[in-house]
Amino acid sequence: MSATAMGKVTTLATPPQKPRSLWGDAFRRLIRNRMSMFSLVIVVLVLVIAIFGPALSPYDYTKQDIFNTSQPPSAEHWLGTDELGRDILSRLMWGARTALAVALISQGISYGVGALLGAISAYSGTWLDSFIMRMADIFMSFPHLLLAVFVSATIRRPIADGAYEIYQQTGIEIFRNTVMLDYLIVFGALALASWPWAARLIRGQILSLREEDYVLAARAFGATRWQIIRWHLMPNAVGPIIVAFTAGFGGAMLAESSLSYLGVGIRPPGASWGSMINESLVGWRMHPHLVAMPGIVLAICVFAFNMFGDGLNDALNPRSSKG
Repeated sequence: MSATAMGKVTTLATPPQKPRSLWGDAFRRLIRNRMSMFSLVIVVLVLVIAIFGPALSPYDYTKQDIFNTSQPPSAEHWLGTDELGRDILSRLMWGARTALAVALISQGISYGVGALLGAISAYSGTWLDSFIMRMADIFMSFPHLLLAVFVSATIRRPIADGAYEIYQQTGIEIFRNTVMLDYLIVFGALALASWPWAARLIRGQILSLREEDYVLAARAFGATRWQIIRWHLMPNAVGPIIVAFTAGFGGAMLAESSLSYLGVGIRPPGASWGSMINESLVGWRMHPHLVAMPGIVLAICVFAFNMFGDGLNDALNPRSSKG
């Protein structure tokens, strides 16, 4: 058999290779990053505790025991008790649910609003673009945390009074739930302070994508502005959105704890790591574990989410990776 014939046989016998997907390549880069995998383990652990922790907690997080106040870690209370005799481990588990819920919902609202406004701003390119960006500049001129504190402290009383009036007229118990009211206020305050950053991120991505050939082709085939934004621009800008959304979890958790520490976030009887630190500051010299436990847990969670966000950035945007 000639060499030419053998080459043809070999070519025909070789099965066609399946093209590698961009998402598959990003996943392989992510799992090779050891720090990201370590951070992912912590993130998953926090998710499990937030979802199932209240059912697995050894005590009710609101249960007070005046005969066992400010106890050090022991076999009965693994992380000790606070100044009211409440189990610290149980409150930490409930605080994980609070931190994660606030981070998820506030980030979801801010990035949902920011993505919509950013896409409209970038693709319109008219006076609407200038108006949206000037509004974003106004909000961004205030420090993020101070703006959230101002909004939370300002609207709390009117909303509480309005909810109580609705309860008196309707008798619906949810309007008398002060903890639920605290959650709603914190959601809104953090989302209001964060949406300009999301809008600017999306706007930058859309500006770089709207002149691509596939967008011009869709426009030539008669696709509407909303169809182009929905089916072409937003899906191709989703990578940086995922990275920023994930990396922002740590900042949102820290912001929620800061608001609760200052007394304008989640207040007792709700469980929050920030409020736990605030309540224990008076006796921290005699009982330092009361401040150390929630502080250490918060630091670990913020570190894990930040490192995982960096790993996602390196995986989805390999040009930014140092390796």
